[in-house]
Amino acid sequence: MLTGQRIAFLGAGAMGSALMRGLLQSRRVTPAQLLAADPDGTRREAVRTELGVTVTEDNAEAVRQANLIVLAVKPQVVVPVLHELRNILQPSQLLISIAAGVTLATLESAAQVPLPVVRVMPNTPALVGCGASAYCLGTHATPHHGEQVRALLSAVGSVVEVEEKLMNAVTGLSGSGPAYVYLIIEALADGGVRCGLPRTTALQLAAQTVLGAAQMVLQTGEHPGVLKDRVASPGGTTIVGLQMLERRGMRGALLDAVLAAAQRAEELTAEPEAQD
Repeated sequence: MLTGQRIAFLGAGAMGSALMRGLLQSRRVTPAQLLAADPDGTRREAVRTELGVTVTEDNAEAVRQANLIVLAVKPQVVVPVLHELRNILQPSQLLISIAAGVTLATLESAAQVPLPVVRVMPNTPALVGCGASAYCLGTHATPHHGEQVRALLSAVGSVVEVEEKLMNAVTGLSGSGPAYVYLIIEALADGGVRCGLPRTTALQLAAQTVLGAAQMVLQTGEHPGVLKDRVASPGGTTIVGLQMLERRGMRGALLDAVLAAAQRAEELTAEPEAQD
């Protein structure tokens, strides 16, 4: 899907760099296919030396040479950047935005060109090739464009397509979710320390346990409840621990966290200048 495509990244920060690195490591593109535009000279030099891609400080220069354009800038500068490019963008190009909270309607209106637009919500584990990304198609985007986006994003993790009305739910779950899991890992490690384990050992065991449990869900395809029941033998240690978690409301707390984050994402969608 990406053979022969020239891909311009407008923004070479953490997420933009992660996507470029993933594409190169997966051999889906060559360095010659990538361009990176960023006003920060340090970032430009980093991707040039580490990834071997062409760099520029001029967004327009990058866009003129590209078939696919990845908009990886801060949400509050998306509209100004697209206004800057509205006389350069072409209907034959594909615009992919990873700016949180910026709607398809805003992107299409700011571009003022009837080009295909795809909105993406990635998450930070993409930085280590284990991301969970969701995308939705704009007015002029076709299933073929969706497959191109899937080919790009799957280089750094798993990818799903959703309706745009569900993107705030995605933000609350997979966008914010890594922070919830980090808290769980930290708490598990603290529990191990409380029981006498050295801090480094407890943290290694906690992180690997979460990773292993997640892989069990993904690779077996079985419901988490089934897998949980297999660990919890009658009268054993695990069922006692589960009883304590239920008593303390862990399940409800995580559910509420996803809901609260999704609601906040909806608020920020209406005021993108408030985005981090």
